[in-house]
Amino acid sequence: MKVDNLEIQIFNTRQEMGANAAQAVADKIRELQDSKEFINIIFASAPSQNEFLEVLKEEKGIAWEKINAFHMDEYVGIPADAPQNFGNFLKVRLFDFKPLNSVNYLDGNAADLDAECARYTQLLLDNPTDIVCLGIGENGHLAFNDPHVAFFDDPLVVKQVELDDACRQQQVNDACFDSFDEVPATALTLTIPTLMKATYAFCIVPGEKKAEAIAHTVEEDVQELYPSTILRTHPNAILFIDKASSGMLKEISSYSQA
Repeated sequence: MKVDNLEIQIFNTRQEMGANAAQAVADKIRELQDSKEFINIIFASAPSQNEFLEVLKEEKGIAWEKINAFHMDEYVGIPADAPQNFGNFLKVRLFDFKPLNSVNYLDGNAADLDAECARYTQLLLDNPTDIVCLGIGENGHLAFNDPHVAFFDDPLVVKQVELDDACRQQQVNDACFDSFDEVPATALTLTIPTLMKATYAFCIVPGEKKAEAIAHTVEEDVQELYPSTILRTHPNAILFIDKASSGMLKEISSYSQA
């Protein structure tokens, strides 16, 4: 189905969802690698991406040596080798397995976080994003753009943010941390305009805990209170959801068919 510009694909299981998202992304990479010297891809780091990354890693015919990889957010103060570190999350699930042209990590342990934001900003400006693979938070955030800092006209490319309580609680709900107090209160994130500048956007969102966020994404007016609604304005975005995460949507027949 389709809502505004956003194509929505619903699958019975998160495994089917992840596999189909991986095939779609792989198909786009294979298409682009025939005409581009390098392909710049931003990846999300979250348990919601596990099935997608596992299948993408095994896709055939991808010229990984043409890919420059980025990630979209990072906690401040988490050791680089910690399982909760977002760069490390992608490293052990994908980056270590493929001969990428470059892997560009956002450093939440940098001595000067403003300088780190400026460094990563320049990298992104020098390598315009072809593909972004992202998720949606329980509070509707994209990357770490929680509603109170999700500015659709943000002049920044990368910024430091304070995480809201719902975002921090999600990290406990996802079993990434044992308690709320262990979750860092600050992070670095690519901004909403930065994410939306990708030529192609693939959004992967499984699980019943995301059902309310998906309903807001699809049914609310496009507004910063529900950051993920901005996906409906992107000219080439696909939302992949499973039966669980689609559980709060209205009857499918009420939406236009893609």
